[in-house]
Amino acid sequence: MELNEVREKINFILENDLVAEKTDFLVEYIPEIKYMIGFEQKHPHHNLDVWEHTKKVIDGLKNADLETKMAGLLHDIGKPFSYQDEEIRHFHGHAKESFRMSKEILKRLEYNDDFIENVGYLVSMHDTIIDPNNLNNSIEMTKKLLQLQYADSKAHHPDKIKKRIDFLDSIEKKIDSLYNDKNGS
Repeated sequence: MELNEVREKINFILENDLVAEKTDFLVEYIPEIKYMIGFEQKHPHHNLDVWEHTKKVIDGLKNADLETKMAGLLHDIGKPFSYQDEEIRHFHGHAKESFRMSKEILKRLEYNDDFIENVGYLVSMHDTIIDPNNLNNSIEMTKKLLQLQYADSKAHHPDKIKKRIDFLDSIEKKIDSLYNDKNGS
């Protein structure tokens, strides 16, 4: 299969919510995914392995664009390579490793530079608190990041979701208020 066809099929899988059904294809062309499958997070905020969590994140992005869905697919790809086993397992630096790996994967698959840059931004920032007073990107990218963070939060352990969603709701209100103020609405 030509690289262009592979890219189109990956896009089709993401755009049509077929990740669970097409895992084998994804692993064939993004072999780094295989390390996510069955990799237990062993953390109280997570009740799913990294791959099951990732599929749940993507499921929460049904109305998202391709960049955001791709970021959902790759946001935790670095976890199996950046964990620390202590009393509980931690993943310090996993966003940075996921960012590095995402850029490498997308370059290998020959996505265009803007796509790689935008997905990379979302992956690198997926675990960073959005500061409405210091938005360092466009409102469009900030909304995509917020959408990714909502989906990621909803894929955490059910006992840990409400607090995070409430926090994201407050951030979204602040962003909307700031954006409306800037546009005179």
